[in-house]
Amino acid sequence: MKGILTMKYGARNTISAKVKSVKSDEIMSLVKFDVTKVSEMASVLTTESLKDLDLKPGDEVQLIIKAIHVLPIK
Repeated sequence: MKGILTMKYGARNTISAKVKSVKSDEIMSLVKFDVTKVSEMASVLTTESLKDLDLKPGDEVQLIIKAIHVLPIK
């Protein structure tokens, strides 16, 4: 193997983090992260939902991240 292998990924929203802990058994491992840098995120929603939420610039909201994977990249 020559050179450095780079993992390609399709995720667009990224969050900088530091590994906090690692717990492993024979089949699965759990890695916990501390978010280290404030990040910008985006959401695509229906205009009906936007109107129902009455979102406008400057509003304080909570973001619920619904995903099936968190992909650590080093």
